[in-house]
Formats: sequence, C-alpha cells, structure tokens
Amino acid sequence: MKRRLVWMAVVSLFAFCSMLLPALAADKLTMSEKSFVKKAASGGMMEVELGQLAKEKAKSQEVKDFAQLMVTDHGKANDELKTAVGNKYKIPAKMELKHKAMVEKFQKTSADEFDKKYAEAMVKDHKKDVEDFKKASKKVKDPEIKAWIDKTLPTLEQHLQHAKDMAQKVGAAKK
Repeated sequence: MKRRLVWMAVVSLFAFCSMLLPALAADKLTMSEKSFVKKAASGGMMEVELGQLAKEKAKSQEVKDFAQLMVTDHGKANDELKTAVGNKYKIPAKMELKHKAMVEKFQKTSADEFDKKYAEAMVKDHKKDVEDFKKASKKVKDPEIKAWIDKTLPTLEQHLQHAKDMAQKVGAAKK
C-alpha cells in the first residue's frame, strides 16, 4: 500500500512537472530573440532622440516633419515592444554604444550639414531595420514578439520610403 502511494505521488509529480515546464519555458526568450529585442529597443530609442534633435536643428520643414514622425512612431513602437516582451526579458533603459555614438555625432553636426546628413542616415538606418525585421519575422518563435515585428514592419517600410523622398528633396547623396 505504501509503495502504491509513493508510486502515485511520483507519477503525479512527473505529470505536474511535465505541464509546468513548457509553461515556464514559454516565458523565456531565446538568445537570438533577446539580441533582436535589445537591438530593436536601442534603435527605437536612437530614432526618438535623433528625431528630437532634428526637430531643433533642421532647417527644412520636410526634415522637421519626418523627425516628428520618428518621435511619434518609434516612441509608440518602443512602448508596444515593452508590452510584447512583458516580463520575459528586461529591456535595457539605455541605448547601445553604436546608437549613442550616432546621436552624439549628430549633436556635433553643423546646422548647414544637418538636413542632408540626417536624411542619408535615416535612409541607411531604415534599410537595415527593414532587412533585420524581415529576417526576425521568419526566425522569432515568441508569439507576442512575432506579432509586434509583423505589426511594426509595414511602418518601417513606410519610414524608408519617406526617408528616401526626404533625402531627394534635401539633396542628400543616395546610399
């Protein structure tokens, strides 16, 4: 009788654990998902900071309008990313060094050069973002992050087209 109770307890514990472990694993992100989230969050923060800077330094209304779009859209996307990630990963509160360096570079850019340099950078950055998001959309398994990627990608594609139009209007070099 005692053996039977012990055996039933072991089987019950095994059954409970087999249900619990997948649920716990679902709350974790893979290393590549964490890397993507960290990079996307940092890039979004950079877009907002550069947008704020461009609203102040730009001469062209076209650039100022684009900058406001970056502040609004990337600010919203950053908030939505935090919601999608939830407590599965702690998103860094600061930008990666490469993004911080980009902001610092533009803080030092003269007003006469700013519009063209900003437009060139926005085309280059959004081309890379669109490419990265397309790759991530195929690889990411977490359903909330995948949904965020699939929702955000069309906006990034629109930003790329706007950036190309803006670059052409301010006479920026094509990259």
